[in-house]
Amino acid sequence: MTQTAQKNDTIRVVIVEDYKLTRVGLKSTLNEYEHIDVIGEAEDAYEGIKIIQKEKPNVVLMDLGLPGMNGLEATIKIKEFSPETKVIILTSHERNEEVIAALGAGANAYCLKDITPETLSEVIKNVADGACWVDPGVSSAALNFFPKPENITLIQTQEVKDARAQLTERELEVLRHLVKGKSNTEIAKELIVSVHTAKAHVCSILQKLCVDDRVQAAVKAIKENII
Repeated sequence: MTQTAQKNDTIRVVIVEDYKLTRVGLKSTLNEYEHIDVIGEAEDAYEGIKIIQKEKPNVVLMDLGLPGMNGLEATIKIKEFSPETKVIILTSHERNEEVIAALGAGANAYCLKDITPETLSEVIKNVADGACWVDPGVSSAALNFFPKPENITLIQTQEVKDARAQLTERELEVLRHLVKGKSNTEIAKELIVSVHTAKAHVCSILQKLCVDDRVQAAVKAIKENII
């Protein structure tokens, strides 16, 4: 069976949660659903990663507040060695910064622990099929992460308009990360793409902006208000 769950396949799930009572409750509840099979559980990220590397589950339920390596760090590592594995953050943390950080780390969904079993089972199914999901209680954080039209300068020179027109939406997104000084590896993690793809976007940006390096691209983007 491949890691990508097909519509009628059983979804293989690993739970990473430091509270034993929570783990046991989740496993017992989720195994009641025919389309879900909890194949492993771990009380910390280190043990969880070993299980995930061995079992190659479709979905991982990941707590944020883990001892040692936290859930964000674990998610990044999982996405590095198994990008096909879907990671669902299941936590009581509701801060906007944590929501954004989790999504930036590569999480496919962000759920709060007061979620109903029925909803969680549906989230697992949908995420396994390729969907993303954010709990309504923290969805505003995800929405506010994207730039609003009113924050974009309306009056621009034709040169700036031309520069923007040359760049695709994805390249503009990569350019924003360049301005923040992020490396190709960091950009790849943010966009959930390969490092090779991130590098290709950067090369295309340098060519379109007629600059020699990343620093010049960032300076031009800020100076000419391209982003």
